Amino acid sequence: MRTERNLTRLDRVFARLDREPERPVHLDVPKMSRHRIALVAGSLAVYVAIVWAVVITSWLVRLDWQVMFFRPYQQWPEIHAFVDYYVVLGQRGPTAVMVAAWLGWRSWRQRTLRPMLALGVSLLLLNITVGAAKYGMGRLGPHYATTVGSNEMWAGGDIFPSGHTANAVVTWGILAYLASTPATRRWLSAVSAVTSLGVGMSTVYLGTHWLSDVVLGWIAGLLILLALPWFEPLIARAEAWLLGLRDRWAARPGRAAPAPAGPVVLAPAVTDPDAAAREPVATGRSRAPVYLAPGPHTTRAERSPVTPAGSRRPPHSDRHPRGTASSSGARPVSGG
Repeated sequence: MRTERNLTRLDRVFARLDREPERPVHLDVPKMSRHRIALVAGSLAVYVAIVWAVVITSWLVRLDWQVMFFRPYQQWPEIHAFVDYYVVLGQRGPTAVMVAAWLGWRSWRQRTLRPMLALGVSLLLLNITVGAAKYGMGRLGPHYATTVGSNEMWAGGDIFPSGHTANAVVTWGILAYLASTPATRRWLSAVSAVTSLGVGMSTVYLGTHWLSDVVLGWIAGLLILLALPWFEPLIARAEAWLLGLRDRWAARPGRAAPAPAGPVVLAPAVTDPDAAAREPVATGRSRAPVYLAPGPHTTRAERSPVTPAGSRRPPHSDRHPRGTASSSGARPVSGG
């Protein structure tokens, strides 16, 4: 009696990985709804308000100096090693590589370039908007501050808004943006928000950013994610163009046809059915023995089957079959 083995969760995972990739029938592409437009307008208003509060050296700047003088890295030195590693989650290089690897695998599985193109557009917007704001306002960080109580604006710095925080919001938030279900999108949004805020507070702990830098960086990354639906038509056109370019490249006239999986050996014409039954035709790959002399040789499949008649022993001139006399007429002498 044969019993079937119950599949474990790991077996089901590998079975799913072994399936051929299929493009989903319906892609859940976020739309620019009224609710999202309201969020964009509200986030932009908060962004402008934070910049204005820092420019006029308001209470927000005084709070920045109080946190800097508090020196969190001296208050809790036992977590310094952990924070040094955690802040890497906001660095552009490592996070972009990790997220691109996941989205690249997802693009291959779904046969769509949208995940990779959405990541590229979001990083491009991040470089343009946050980079321009950094160098345009030129604020110095806490380690390079010159005047106590000053906003340190337009002094040649590049830390306002926080690039680590904005990058964490975009790179981890793009996973929530590309989620396939609303529930997954909500969970990933919460995780990316907490992760990015943790990265920002880590920079405050290490003394590399003001508190207002972190808040502005978080809002800057959120604005990019909220504005991505406006770029979905551009992403769709870019995907169609790239796929069309791939198809034209595959169908170009000068491209050689793909080689067969193995050599094809044609069996010779069989004239004798009995010989064919006695000698099966080899259809696999044949290889000449290494001890043969150089020159053209025929494979076993190309030779005509021959069945020898009579004895298989080689002939000898000094031997005679039994019961026949030799040519000299002499009889063998028996020993006695």
